[in-house]
Amino acid sequence: MKNYLKHIFLLSLICFVISGCNQTDLDLRVSPNDLAADASDPNLLLNSIQLAYAGNQSTISDLAAGLTRIDYFFGRDYFNALPGSTLDAVWRRTYSSNVTAIGDSDAIGASVGILTNLQALEDQQESGGADLSFHLGVARALYAHSLFQLVDFLGEAAFSQAGQSVEFPAPSLDEGQSVYDAAFALLDEAEANLGGTPSTVGVVDLFYGGNAAQWIRFINSVRLRSYVVTGNTAAFNAIITAGNYIQDAADDMQLTYGTSELQPDDRHPDYAADYTPSGANIWQSNYLMATMLANDDPRRRYYFYRQTCGTPGAIDCEGNPVEPDEETLACSLVVPPAHYDGFIYCSVDDGYWGRSHGNDEGAPPDNFTRTAVGVYPAGGLFDDDSFGNVGLGLGGGGAGVEPIILSSYVDFWRGVMAASDADRAMFLRSGLEKSIAKVQSFGALDGGADMAFAPTADDVTAYIDGMVAAYDAASGDDKENIFAEQYFTTLFGGATEAYNYYRLTGFPTTVYPNWEPNPGPFPRTFLLPQAEVINNPNINQRMDLTRQVFWDTNPASPAFPPAN
Repeated sequence: MKNYLKHIFLLSLICFVISGCNQTDLDLRVSPNDLAADASDPNLLLNSIQLAYAGNQSTISDLAAGLTRIDYFFGRDYFNALPGSTLDAVWRRTYSSNVTAIGDSDAIGASVGILTNLQALEDQQESGGADLSFHLGVARALYAHSLFQLVDFLGEAAFSQAGQSVEFPAPSLDEGQSVYDAAFALLDEAEANLGGTPSTVGVVDLFYGGNAAQWIRFINSVRLRSYVVTGNTAAFNAIITAGNYIQDAADDMQLTYGTSELQPDDRHPDYAADYTPSGANIWQSNYLMATMLANDDPRRRYYFYRQTCGTPGAIDCEGNPVEPDEETLACSLVVPPAHYDGFIYCSVDDGYWGRSHGNDEGAPPDNFTRTAVGVYPAGGLFDDDSFGNVGLGLGGGGAGVEPIILSSYVDFWRGVMAASDADRAMFLRSGLEKSIAKVQSFGALDGGADMAFAPTADDVTAYIDGMVAAYDAASGDDKENIFAEQYFTTLFGGATEAYNYYRLTGFPTTVYPNWEPNPGPFPRTFLLPQAEVINNPNINQRMDLTRQVFWDTNPASPAFPPAN
């Protein structure tokens, strides 16, 4: 439900800026219904690329968040919960052209593609006319980032034969390392395109408003995240030394949403799902809520909005026990299984009403009691202990953001690559400072909230000092878990890199287990997109989720990650 509603927003926005095109696949021949490349508006082509990219970021962030317990994950068996269709839309948006109409077979409703539209821009540039350097720089940067991410989720991707329908109607896949190399080369081209501060030629830049310098900082930050997973410390440090990367909130890479409900609905998709006349429709992660509650994290009133003071089977916000309730929370009557010893199985205290990893029970009548998304990043309500119900237009009206690469994320990457524990502690501190400052700035979106409940500057300082002190005092796995927990908490709303970090390190080991004692091996990669497998005779589907990305050199599943 969460992913479906997110794509409704993207469809509405697409229909607002682009009209009437056909769905195509990776091996598309020239269609008489398609405009020739030299007849297409380059601004609409770049709009299409940006929307495809935004749609992919939303999808893969949700998938990564669910697997790493930042969000709730539905499914006792990983293989069954992640079928071959999981990444169909991501694949099509990356490679295919144009926009489909409502009723698309994958129920997404949007198939805007990056590669074919990039090729159309390249053809227009070669044919003369306006200088499209800005368009090409942005398009190549977004295509490169998308290629990195396809490799991260699949282990391989199409590149050398992609987009060449005459020569390669059924393109083969390239190994992950070679696709990474190609993506780095694309970033070099993108930086060259943007280096001379080219004209935007009137394009609507959804991310940086036409600021080429900010796009170059984004390019360098994409390089940073890629050097983290490949362990290239020298290249990482060279970018840090040069200083031209995302360092503060002004350069954060994010998609900003609005408050319009119709024509188009441009609200944050999570807000649109949770702030309805029939109540909230997303379950929040018990793991993350319990972790933030235990730490008294100053961000929790911004991340989550409680509709009730107490969850069945737990302790309410006034310190009183709440009776279990079979109708609204059936698991509150269940004795936790042995593999959940030491973890919260069902009910989190203080009214944080969510679900634990893998719980596949049916939906009870809890839409007006479950915890909803808050004011960050979805533009909902700030939690001021009012415990009212969600509804249309409340809080920030959905004017949130889709985080992609934030300055706080980059500081945690610097911590990952740090040469000493002391340096790592320094970046833990700066990452938390930037994260909490950004999160707290969203409080202003909810003009009706009682901000007396907001953490004070002293509260924030005490929290950060406490976390850094705990990190300094810890050793071994305890030290790693503190860093990883704070990193994952910071990634709430834009959790793509959590999936990479978890496969690289196995931390945090404190994540809750799956609802099922034997859920199958943790997914090291996903199945190949089934729609492409069916239509491409050069691609065969895998039989499991255990294939490792080239940079994932840890022990094979199921021994790793250890918490699974």
